[in-house]
Amino acid sequence: MKSRLNLIMLLSFIFLIAAVSVSAQTLTAPMQEEGDALEIGQLKEYREMAWDQWEETMLDDETLQTETEEYAMTFGEATMRYTLDVYGEMPDEGFPLYIAMHGGGYDDTGDFNDSQWEAMRNYYTDHLDCGVYVAVRGVRDTWDTHFNPESYPLYDRLIEYMILTEYVDPNRVYLTGFSAGGDGAYAIGARMADRFAAVNMSSGHPNGISMENYYNLPIELQAGEYDTDYDRNLITAQYGQLLDELQSEYPEAYEHRTLIHKDRGHNFEDYSREEVEVYADIDGYVSGGNFRTEWVNSYAPDWLDDHVRNPLPESIRWDLSTRAELRETDAFYYLSAEKDTKGTIQVYRDGNYMLLAPENLDGDFMIYFNEDMIDFSEPVHFEIADMGELDVMLIPEESWLSFTTFDRGDKNYQFEAAVSYNWLLENL
Repeated sequence: MKSRLNLIMLLSFIFLIAAVSVSAQTLTAPMQEEGDALEIGQLKEYREMAWDQWEETMLDDETLQTETEEYAMTFGEATMRYTLDVYGEMPDEGFPLYIAMHGGGYDDTGDFNDSQWEAMRNYYTDHLDCGVYVAVRGVRDTWDTHFNPESYPLYDRLIEYMILTEYVDPNRVYLTGFSAGGDGAYAIGARMADRFAAVNMSSGHPNGISMENYYNLPIELQAGEYDTDYDRNLITAQYGQLLDELQSEYPEAYEHRTLIHKDRGHNFEDYSREEVEVYADIDGYVSGGNFRTEWVNSYAPDWLDDHVRNPLPESIRWDLSTRAELRETDAFYYLSAEKDTKGTIQVYRDGNYMLLAPENLDGDFMIYFNEDMIDFSEPVHFEIADMGELDVMLIPEESWLSFTTFDRGDKNYQFEAAVSYNWLLENL
C-alpha cells in the first residue's frame, strides 16, 4: 500500500509537470552575510578555490600529519588505530575505499580484539584488485567496540584523510564488518548513511537500530543458519523482512540483499568468490515453510562494488532519532539539523522544485543548495505538505561555500546557499 506521503509526492510531481502550481509572489531568502554574494557564472571556480583552501589547511595541520604517520586517530579519550593497504592503479575518479571492521567485542586484555584486527587486515583482500583497504581497530574493548560514541567523528575524519591523502573517490566509500564488526556496520551505516555507497553486514546483530536512514544506502545482510547466539540467524532474516517492507512502501529506496548461508554457523565464506548455498526465500526460512536454496557469490566487496553513492538524491528520508551525538557535522546529504531536533524529515526534489514533508518535527532544519541541484537564476518552488507553497530566490554566498567545504571535506557536499524550514513556514 502506498504511503500518504508517496501520494502527495506523486500529485505534486504531476502538478509540476503541468505547470499549474505557481506562487503569486517570489521572495528572496535572507543572506548569511550581506555583501557575500557569488557570481552565478563562476560557481565552479569558487568551489575549486574553496576546495584548494581546505586541502592546504588540512595538509598544514600538525594533527593530521601525526595521525597519518602513526595510523592512529584520537577523539577525546578514544583512539582508533588502523592499517592501510593500497591495491592496483588509481582510477580517474580516485580509489574505492573499503573500511573493514573486525570481530571480537568485550575483552579484558584486548588481546583477542588485537588478533581479530590482525586477521581482518587480509580478510577481504584475496580478490581485491583495486582499492584502498583500511582495517580499523575498535576504539575500546567493549561489546560496542566499533560504535562507541567517539567512533563516529573518527570515521568522518578517517574518510576525510583518505580523500585527501590516498586520493579516494568519496562516492565509492564502502563499509563492511564481521561479527562485532557486523554490529558496527548496522549502527554506523544508519547514523552516517550520507558517507557511504553501500554496506555489508556479516554475522552481526542490529541491537534494535532503526533502518529508516538506509533509504539511499544499499545494505547486504549475511548470517549462517546455525548462528543461534543472540538469535543472529533469525534476526538477520527478520531485518531482511523489515527492509522488504520498507522497500514495498518506498519502491525507489531501501535496496538490500539478505543471505542466510545453509549449513553454516557464525563463520562462512563472505571473503571468497566461490559460490555458496543460501536460502532463496527469506519469508519461507523465517516461517519454516519453504527451504528453497540457490547458489550465489557472497564475496562482500563484489556486492559493494556494484554501488556508487548518489550524494544528491532526489529523495531523502531522515530519522532524526538515529544520529551520532558526537559527530561534528549536523548535516545529512543536503540537509542539516541541530542534534536536539526531533522527528523525521522527508524531502523530494526535481530541479527547482522541492517538496518538504516532515513528520512530528520538533525544531528546525536547513536545506542546502548548489548548482548541481538547481538553477540559481530561477526561483525554487517550495511545497510544504498540507501547509502551502512559495517561490524563493536563493543567492549563492561565499560564507555557505566555505562552511560546507570544511564541514565534511567532500567535494560533493559543497553548497553555496541554504534556507531554513522555519523561515519558509514564516513566509508562506
